[in-house]
Amino acid sequence: MKHTYMQNRAVACALAVFCTLLWGTAFPFIKLGYSAFRIEEGDVGAKLLFAGLRFTLAGFMVLLFLCLKERRFVRIKKNELAPVALLGSVQTFGQYLFTYIGIGMTTGANTSIITACASFLTVLFAPLFFKSDRLTPQKLFGCVLGFGGVLVMNGGGGFGLQTLPGDALIFGSTVFAASGNLIAKRVTRERDPARLTAYQLLLGGAGLTLIGLLCGGRADLRLWRGVLILLWLALVSAAAFSVWTALLKYHPAGKIAVFNLLVPIVGTLLSGVLLGENVFRAEILLSLALIAAGIIFVNLSKVGEKNE
Repeated sequence: MKHTYMQNRAVACALAVFCTLLWGTAFPFIKLGYSAFRIEEGDVGAKLLFAGLRFTLAGFMVLLFLCLKERRFVRIKKNELAPVALLGSVQTFGQYLFTYIGIGMTTGANTSIITACASFLTVLFAPLFFKSDRLTPQKLFGCVLGFGGVLVMNGGGGFGLQTLPGDALIFGSTVFAASGNLIAKRVTRERDPARLTAYQLLLGGAGLTLIGLLCGGRADLRLWRGVLILLWLALVSAAAFSVWTALLKYHPAGKIAVFNLLVPIVGTLLSGVLLGENVFRAEILLSLALIAAGIIFVNLSKVGEKNE
């Protein structure tokens, strides 16, 4: 896609929704993957190995696409080593290490609510690093609306001492996610977002794979159903992270990050379709309406606001 199209606001919104649709499929497919590979609830090693294989494969997919596109092996440049190491350590390794450990120690509702804080954190802290991301009343009101939608969908959650360790880990993953958004925007200046995405996924995925193996994780790759699910999840990460990183390069981070609020909605609806869960309820429709309104408010720019 040409940069002129990527910089178009309507196209950017459509692509951001596309990314959230892809990431939303990850929720039910991860559950299906655990079932296909016979991963037990408390088997953290196997879960981290599953995550590591997913992101390593995703990195190879992006790299293969670039090599075919340019008809040569796409090497990482010397001035990209540090940015890739930082982005891979934060956006992939750190975020998903905390996520896959913490998710088994708290409820799905709490996970959804805390994860939604990533959009809040990105909107609040982006103005400290980028002039393009000015904090406006519209953005704050939009975040409140969107976060309210997540609360409605999950009934306010069930926070308490019992889930505190898991909640803390999920919040840690949320901090990594928000930091990853800001780092991605910073390091893609004058650099190819796709190349950075390929190598940061490879690095982060390799780290998760190693930790998973060290924790005793195993995956029987002869189980073809599990392998197909793993390939789909890798394709989701490859496509979504590539597009998302490019969007962060060309648009204010806060305006892109707020679309992440749609991920739990999409995941919940797809869970209803794929896993037979009862999700088609009035509160889901209300949540979707609140989140959509929040996204609109955040993207109501003041005159003269533009990307750096």
